[in-house]
Amino acid sequence: MSPRPRKRSKGRPLRESAPVFAALGDEMRLKLVTALCVGGAMSIAQLTVGNAITRQAITKHLDVLAAAGLVRDVKVGRERLWEFEPSRLEEARHFLELIAEQWDQALARLKRAVES
Repeated sequence: MSPRPRKRSKGRPLRESAPVFAALGDEMRLKLVTALCVGGAMSIAQLTVGNAITRQAITKHLDVLAAAGLVRDVKVGRERLWEFEPSRLEEARHFLELIAEQWDQALARLKRAVES
């Protein structure tokens, strides 16, 4: 007997995307992601330049972003570089598209109700 296909939970995309939105909800973390998108892989020292916070604070922010799957660290010799990981952001974008689609459907139903 073959296993039954698992139903996809409606809350699953939300649960999976919530850490991404939470991580990006902080201005400094959003700034770090932007810097990594524009500048490619960067060291903590490079990410600290121009910011009025310590390397330790940058490290903590990067750890939050890494836990959300938005960045990852890569060892290059003795240096640890951080780079943007676009796949999780793509998943979050897909979730936002689902919300937009639901709103479009709700507005279409409302329009039909008002016009009838």
